[in-house]
Amino acid sequence: MAIPSETIEQIASANDIVEVINTYFPLKRAGSAFKALCPFHREKTPSFTVSPQRQSFHCFGCGVGGSVFRFVMDYEHVDFPAAARKLAERAGIRIVEERADDDRQHETRRTLLKLHAEAAEWFHENLMKRELGASARDYFKTRGIGAEVAKNWKLGYAPDSWNAFTDWANDAGYCRQLLIASGLVKLRDEERGEGEFYDRFRARLMFPISNDVGETIAFSGRVLTTEASAAKYINSPETPLFRKGQVLFGLHKTKRPLIEANSAIICEGQLDLITLFEAGLENVVAPQGTAFTERQANVLKRFVGEVVLCFDADMAGQKAAERSLEALLQNDLLVRVAEMPPGEDPDSLVRKRGREYFENLIESAPEFFDYWTEKKASGSNLSSLGGKMQVARELAVTVGHVREPLMRREVINKVAARLAIRAGDFERLVGQPRPATAAITWSNGTRFADGQDRNAAAPTPAPPHDVAMLCLLALRDNEARSFLLEQNWREILPELPGAELLAKILQADMRPDETASLNRFQTSLAPAEEALVSGWLLQKVPSEAGTVAREWWTGLRQASLRREVEVAEGRLRRANLTAGEIMQLQKQVLDLRGQLHDVQRFSPARTDAT
Repeated sequence: MAIPSETIEQIASANDIVEVINTYFPLKRAGSAFKALCPFHREKTPSFTVSPQRQSFHCFGCGVGGSVFRFVMDYEHVDFPAAARKLAERAGIRIVEERADDDRQHETRRTLLKLHAEAAEWFHENLMKRELGASARDYFKTRGIGAEVAKNWKLGYAPDSWNAFTDWANDAGYCRQLLIASGLVKLRDEERGEGEFYDRFRARLMFPISNDVGETIAFSGRVLTTEASAAKYINSPETPLFRKGQVLFGLHKTKRPLIEANSAIICEGQLDLITLFEAGLENVVAPQGTAFTERQANVLKRFVGEVVLCFDADMAGQKAAERSLEALLQNDLLVRVAEMPPGEDPDSLVRKRGREYFENLIESAPEFFDYWTEKKASGSNLSSLGGKMQVARELAVTVGHVREPLMRREVINKVAARLAIRAGDFERLVGQPRPATAAITWSNGTRFADGQDRNAAAPTPAPPHDVAMLCLLALRDNEARSFLLEQNWREILPELPGAELLAKILQADMRPDETASLNRFQTSLAPAEEALVSGWLLQKVPSEAGTVAREWWTGLRQASLRREVEVAEGRLRRANLTAGEIMQLQKQVLDLRGQLHDVQRFSPARTDAT
C-alpha cells in the first residue's frame, strides 16, 4: 500500500527532527545546528549533526544522513512504512493508503491495535491500582520486580473471572466480532464458531507482546500457582496482528542494544528477559515458545551476527536449544551455548549471583558445535565402531544445517578430529547444505527476500565536483533550480558519468524552500543517495546562486561538448571509412566546434563555495 505524497509531507511538517531525535538521545546545540556522538558508529568526537533549518541529519564521520524518516528507519531498524506510521502516530496524523480495497483491512488492524493497547492498560491498572491484583503484586515482588519495572514493561493481571475483561470491553464499545478476532476471548463452541464467549486470560500475570515498532499485538499469561490442571503459560492465538513464529518478545526495546553488541542473548521466558534487561544486559530476546523458528531467526539476523543460547539446563531446555539450532544456522548466525547450572534459569541466576557472574558465563560460552560434540561424544562409547558411527550420524544431521562454506568446513574438521575419523568421510555423511528460505514477512506485512537488508543499497559514489555543485544548487535555491530546468538537461545528463542523482533531483516535484517537500523527496532515494543529499543540505549555499548555477552549467556543457568532439575526431582516424562516412563525421566535428565556440567561457574558481 502506497502512502500519498501529500501525507508524507504532512508527517514531515509535523515532526521536528530535533525533537524526534531528542527522544532517543540528547542533542547539544552547536551554533545554528545540534550535535551528538553518532549512534551508527563508534566515535570520540561528535560528528553527528542535525539541522533544524533543513530538517536533516548527517554524520560527517560515517556518512549516514537524511530526513526524519531515514533516522527512524536506521535507528529503529524498520522499513519506511513502519517509520512513517510511527511518526504519524506521534503527530496524531491518520494515514489513508491509496488502495481503497485495503481500507477495511487497515481499519480492522487499526482498531485491533487500539483494543490491545487499551487492554494492556486495563490489565496494568488491575496489577498496580486494584485490590484484586494484590496477589500478583506479591508474586512479582518475590521475583524482584517492583513498580518501576512493571511500569516499564506494562505488566498486568487478568482477574480470576470468566467475564471481567469481556464486560470491560463491551462497556468500552468493542463489538463481538472484533473481540473474537482479537483472541482475547474464547467461544464456548469454538468448533462451530458460535455461542457465548468468555475471557481467555483468567487469574494470570499478563505480559504484553509487542511487534518490532512497539505496538501491542498479543499477550502471554502466566499462572500464579502451579496447579497441575493449568498450563504455566498461555499465549494469544494467531490473529490478524499476531503470528507466534514471527515475533520476538522484547525486540522493540532491545534492538538498538542488539545492533551495538552484534550479539543476542536468547532466553526462554519473559521474566528471564525482563530480569536481564533491567540488570543492564539489554541485548536479549526471547522466542514466543521454546524454540526459534526460521522466520524469527531471519528477523534476528537483521540485527546481529552471533547468538548465545541460555536455555534451562533440564532436558526440555536442551531439546529447545537443539530445535533452535537449525533455524539459526540456516541464517548463518554464529551460535554459542551458555549452559545454566542445574535448577537455575537466567532470572534466578542474576538475582542470586549478580550481573557480573552472568556476564562471565556469557563471555565464556563455548561455540555450539564444540559444546554439542563434546556432549554427544562424552555420553557415548567411541571405542566401538557402532558407537562412533551413531554419534557421527547424529552430528552430521546437525552440521548439515550450516550453509556458510567457511564455517561448514571448520565445523566438519573439528567434529572429525574429536571423533578421530577422516574429515572427508564425515563430510560425505553431512551432505549438501539446505537452500535458504525465499522470503520472510515482517510484523508490518512487508516482505523481504532472504539475506536482503531492508536499508541496504548499492554504494553510490559521490558525483564529480561540478555535478555535485549543481545538485546542491538545484536542491537549495529556486532561481538556480528554475534555470537548470530550462536547459536541455534530459538530453545531456544521461551521457554524463555520475549525473544520475542530478537527474533525479531535477525530475522530482520538489520545492527547495520547503523542508517537508525536501523530506518527501528524500524518501524516494536509496540510503546512499540520501546520505549524499543530507550532506549537501548542510553545506553553505553560494551567494547569487542563480549566476553560479549558470556558470557551473556552462562549464559542464563545455566539458560535455569537448568529449563529443574527441569521440567524433577519434572516429575520423579509423581506417576503411567510406567517403560518405568521412564527410558526415567532418560535418559533425564542425557543428560541435561551433557549439563549443558559442558556449560562454567558464572559470570554476569564481564559484567554488563549498
